[in-house]
Amino acid sequence: METESVKNVAGIFKSLDTFAILEIVIIIAVAVGLVWLTQKLIPWVASHLHGKQRLYTLALVPMLRIVILVLALVMIVPLVIEPTLQNMVAVLGAAGLAIGFALKDYVSSLIAGIVAIHEMPYRPGDWIEVDGSYGEVVHIGMRTVELVTNDDTVIWVPHLKLWDNLIHNANNGGPSLMCIAEFYTRPEADAYQIRDALEEVALTSPYLQLGKPIAVTAAEQPWGTKYRLKAYPIDPRQQFQFVTDMTARGKRRLLELNVKFAKVESGEALEI
Repeated sequence: METESVKNVAGIFKSLDTFAILEIVIIIAVAVGLVWLTQKLIPWVASHLHGKQRLYTLALVPMLRIVILVLALVMIVPLVIEPTLQNMVAVLGAAGLAIGFALKDYVSSLIAGIVAIHEMPYRPGDWIEVDGSYGEVVHIGMRTVELVTNDDTVIWVPHLKLWDNLIHNANNGGPSLMCIAEFYTRPEADAYQIRDALEEVALTSPYLQLGKPIAVTAAEQPWGTKYRLKAYPIDPRQQFQFVTDMTARGKRRLLELNVKFAKVESGEALEI
């Protein structure tokens, strides 16, 4: 049985003569040469272009490399394998199995994308954090969700992250997004005075969404007191300007009240 299986496998392949080997070597050499040429020529052409034309031209390098390698493989396979129906079915079946394993994450992302469309853990306009990346959802594709961070960096997150990561949604499809500014003071400072001062800072901010609550929380730490000023901006996209405004004006107000800020040594915990 084992000998017959070996014979069947061996029957798939042709017996290669010198001419066939030489032809395979030439195809491989030409393919390698064309790949090398595209990697040198296209970047040179792109260096003389500007804007999107330069980026699109550079994007041709990996695409042409794949095309060249696929064409070389298509030309080599008939020289190595006997092109019968049975052999081609066996080869294509093995190739399909290999491709299936290679694309399992891609297929999983597609399925997760369908789940995301149904369950809506995020929508365009939401500010989410996935696997340490935080940004605004600007597009939801079949395989990925596109985020734009505060630094104007575009991040494509595969929907596959749904399976094994927590999705932090800051505004959950609505206009309300809580912002937090933190302050650290020495323990002898008047907590009620600081609380009132920070509430006034938030209340007078031009970014404040009226009608939403303002809260100041305090927690004692070994090095002093940690205050968190919580409020909502008018638009979620203003969250970073809002936090900056509350932090800058809050710090100035506390200095006017002669509040001494705590000096936290490295390694000391800051969490409440």
